Amino acid sequence: MKELYANTKEKMGKTIDVLRRDYGAIRAGRANAAVLDKVTVDYYGTPTPINQLASVSVAEARILTIQPWDKSVLNAIEKAIQASDIGINPQNDGVVIRLTFPKLTEENRKVIVKDVSKMAEDSKVAVRSIRRDAMDKLKKMQKASEITEDDLKNGEEEIQKITDNHIKEIDKIASAKEKEVMEI
Repeated sequence: MKELYANTKEKMGKTIDVLRRDYGAIRAGRANAAVLDKVTVDYYGTPTPINQLASVSVAEARILTIQPWDKSVLNAIEKAIQASDIGINPQNDGVVIRLTFPKLTEENRKVIVKDVSKMAEDSKVAVRSIRRDAMDKLKKMQKASEITEDDLKNGEEEIQKITDNHIKEIDKIASAKEKEVMEI
């Protein structure tokens, strides 16, 4: 049963890791290199992430600079950013590309907060699904006489505790992200 608890914690932890990564990619008015994580450039026929082709750094609070190691890929990076859904126009000066993040309007902030809430809710659904799978495994173990009815009851309580802790963690992460978006 300890293995079941460990697997359940690991799966729920991965769900939270995905949520954190998704939150990192949210454009919140501040320069953040994570917005480029999903943008790939066609580099000699291979889709390659920008961070593997260039140095990405935050020059100022709202400006991100991309300096490719190979200057010949500068235009390809620019085109990939324009084609992506990040909604920022790159400025190419022939040496570096600058991305200037606009200040968010109140309306945009509310839309982003709505997205943050939806992502948190999706993560909670995933955690509850993992809980359901773990509970089903416990019930199968009890049916197969591998554990007693008391073990089943204790196991269900433990799985529920694990689930509650992960749901609280998701709420904490989501509220911190919402606060960050509304303060900028």
